[in-house]
Amino acid sequence: ATRESAFVHAIASAGVAFAVTRSCAEGSTHICGCDMRHKGSPGEGWKWGGCSEDVEFGSTVSREFADARENRPDARSAMNRHNNEAGRTSIIELMHLKCKCHGLSGSCEVKTCWWSQPDFRVIGDYLKDKYDSASEMVVEKHRESRGWVETLRPKYNFFKAPTEKDLVYYENSPNFCEPNPETGSFGTRDRICNVTSHGIDGCDLLCCGRGHNTRTEKRKEKCHCIFHWCCYVRCQECIRVYDVHTCK
Repeated sequence: ATRESAFVHAIASAGVAFAVTRSCAEGSTHICGCDMRHKGSPGEGWKWGGCSEDVEFGSTVSREFADARENRPDARSAMNRHNNEAGRTSIIELMHLKCKCHGLSGSCEVKTCWWSQPDFRVIGDYLKDKYDSASEMVVEKHRESRGWVETLRPKYNFFKAPTEKDLVYYENSPNFCEPNPETGSFGTRDRICNVTSHGIDGCDLLCCGRGHNTRTEKRKEKCHCIFHWCCYVRCQECIRVYDVHTCK
């Protein structure tokens, strides 16, 4: 029940909703189609057109699929349901208007617009930010008519309570610096790191203070590429030397 698990549940749930929504808009399945709630002319100079993506339908399928086994009255199910929903909510938050111009010589005399999902990389980056700011919770037990039920509440009252868009967790993460087959961690030894970065990919952080080794590598790369009319590109092959840094 760590913040890593929270991220995995959120992005997996978002992935199901995203894939179903995109398939519906592309006409790859017969059980759904475009979102027909956006109709009419909402503004001057443009009108609704194309196929607005029906993220509500995609989210419904994801909810039925990803939440199917999260019906236990324990804290882990409550955490997973919350994070699954946060993943689906991220798509709704990031929906945006896409437009296409129509007219002579590319002029924008008429513009049709539709609601679209962003690239999935955008959703991944958004959820990574939510992972970084995930809220730590504590487990509370109380009795209901069906028996003992576990719920979650924020561990720290002086922080803002998590919303439906935030990720939650209630167990500390293991030490990912060293290999641990029980947690699935491969450790960071021999990982390639960036000696100039101060971020998580930098040698200082990624190598967990153990330091790093440096070796040189020769790589063959295409270079001096020239476009020939018509229509191919011819390149030379160059040998370039790189410094490669790996964690001790």
